Amino acid sequence: MKNTLPNLSHIYIEKDAFGYSLTESILSKYRSSKMIEINNYKEIFNRSNQNFQLQKSSMKLILALKRPPYLYPVSSIVQEFDSPNGYYTTPVINCLYNCDYCFLQGMYPSGNMVLFVNENDFFENTIFEIQKRKNKKPLYLSISYNTDLMAMENIIPICRNWINFSKSVSDLLLEIRTKSGLFSSISDIPSNENTILSWTLSPEPISKKYESNAPPLKSRINSIRSAIKKGWKVRVCFDPIITVNDWQSLYSNFFSDIFKKIDPNQIYDVTIGVFRMNKEYFSRIKKTDINSDLYFSNYENDDGVLSLPKKYRDNVINLIRFELEKYLNKDKVHSWEV
Repeated sequence: MKNTLPNLSHIYIEKDAFGYSLTESILSKYRSSKMIEINNYKEIFNRSNQNFQLQKSSMKLILALKRPPYLYPVSSIVQEFDSPNGYYTTPVINCLYNCDYCFLQGMYPSGNMVLFVNENDFFENTIFEIQKRKNKKPLYLSISYNTDLMAMENIIPICRNWINFSKSVSDLLLEIRTKSGLFSSISDIPSNENTILSWTLSPEPISKKYESNAPPLKSRINSIRSAIKKGWKVRVCFDPIITVNDWQSLYSNFFSDIFKKIDPNQIYDVTIGVFRMNKEYFSRIKKTDINSDLYFSNYENDDGVLSLPKKYRDNVINLIRFELEKYLNKDKVHSWEV
């Protein structure tokens, strides 16, 4: 389990990003790092001829101010759970982990991380989006779509700040998705109805092969159990389902083991989905020297999204749903489908 950020040799700071509490928090913890003042984070992050994978092995941090827009409507690849008000936001760009199936490798030119320090602007724009809704359903907001915020929580208290913000905002449903084992970093915060803590779980052979640097399954399960005990809404994400050899037996045994360790009646809901990715991101990743077999399988292009052929995809989802409904009410099982 990782308790801190990597050893950051360089921290780039926009000149307008000084003075913010998140900036001060980082600078106080990394006094030995080389600080470089810049005008705009894109000078570093968007440079040409960068090597994403090489940079991931020695990540640098960029502190910046986020400019509008602050919230983005979710795409068809993101599960909205029947919400017409589905959005995501990006307090941080890029992730400590480097999972083979992650779209970030193709979305961004850089493997370095960007932390946007102007939190109040995010909060104010969230309230603005809530106020301008055209219906009465809550605003569903994923704050860790482009990163894993809980993995960094011991250094940067973003989850804590968003949770505290959500407590006082009506008509907001906040999702914090993670693979971290660091629930302890926010365990002192009382649970609230406006926040869902959402853990991605994979069978051990899948995790070891495709989820580079992510914590082991055991630590994630322990965090889930602790969060449930503290009264949090907990979502479990089996996404993506990776169809390795004998995947049916692998996942069937996996679910059996998981629900011996986690009471299914105490889970808010679960989500399932197969590997899918924006075609352009996929192409960019495949042009790099990535060795993952995920990028050398046969996929179907469905309106710009690459995934398993529909007939096979439907079979996978149906079988996984069948297995999960042995433990959970079917209304609690949500699946991604094109």
